[in-house]
Amino acid sequence: MDTKVIDSRLAGEGAQVRRRRECIECGDRFTTYESAELVMPRIIKSDGSREPFNEDKLLTGVLRALEKRPVDTDSVDAAIHHIKHRLQSCGEREIESRTVGGWVMEELRNLDQVAYVRFASVYRSFQDVSEFRDEIERLEKEPTPEERRNQMPLLSGDEDSETD
Repeated sequence: MDTKVIDSRLAGEGAQVRRRRECIECGDRFTTYESAELVMPRIIKSDGSREPFNEDKLLTGVLRALEKRPVDTDSVDAAIHHIKHRLQSCGEREIESRTVGGWVMEELRNLDQVAYVRFASVYRSFQDVSEFRDEIERLEKEPTPEERRNQMPLLSGDEDSETD
């Protein structure tokens, strides 16, 4: 029950605190990891119902769009992290699913254009080939994800804006 902290360090990219502890009675040492329990906003669905944020559902949707595409796991994890960070920092108790879907589309556009069009076709409920064509024509006017990653920032400090 009684322990003393011997050492504390940041862990998990700063999201956790690693503490080395010692039992006052027996002298055994052990490590604990502490992280803030952040409450995610509830999601307001298009039919008006509300449900808790589900990270697994978000990941499944992103992975379905990226199926058989050459995108590494670290990039997918970073995209999910960016979306969760936006949810946590928006300061709202509830947020519309359309807003979250828009954030997913932004992340997919930066990862892979094919995955972006796949997700957009379901998210925006494309009805015919012309809607696919319109979206592809919009994408062709933009730099590819690879070109965007290789661009140098225009202003100092812009490097950070890509990660948030």
